Amino acid sequence: MNLQKVTFKNKEGQDLVGRLELPANRHAHNFAIFAHCFTCTKNLSAVRNISKALTSNGFGVLRFDFTGLGESEGDFENTNFSGNVEDLIVSANYLKENYSAPTLLVGHSLGGAATIFAAAQIPSIKALATIAAPADPEHVKKHLKSQLGEIQASGKAVVNLSGRDFTIKKQFLDDLS
Repeated sequence: MNLQKVTFKNKEGQDLVGRLELPANRHAHNFAIFAHCFTCTKNLSAVRNISKALTSNGFGVLRFDFTGLGESEGDFENTNFSGNVEDLIVSANYLKENYSAPTLLVGHSLGGAATIFAAAQIPSIKALATIAAPADPEHVKKHLKSQLGEIQASGKAVVNLSGRDFTIKKQFLDDLS
């Protein structure tokens, strides 16, 4: 496997950082993009393992951090679901301009929901795979239930998700609707 660090710009001109995994001894027959979960990163073990399996079967796989997460620029508290969809579209454009247009989107949890929305806007996509993706992006509100009132009243709240604190703004909730 050939692993390369890549950087490309989101719609706001901020750097999105990813890893492009290419097959070791052959050209990729297709390219895929992997979208991680709500507060995860491209380095989550499941993301790495699935990307590695796809690469061993001849795919080139781009896994990147959404705006405000991992190595990517931006402030997480200013992001939303629509921004994740936009990040997927710019990542597809990056592949199209530098390698080959992606034909597969893979997404985990809220990243899976984002791939469903993005697929309709990326003409080259022929297949979509989701892992534990909600049917409706509003499902993410269940993770925020203890702070929903505070977010609505004050415009934002600090929410602990998987042992890490994240500031969630009302605009994030509004965007889910």
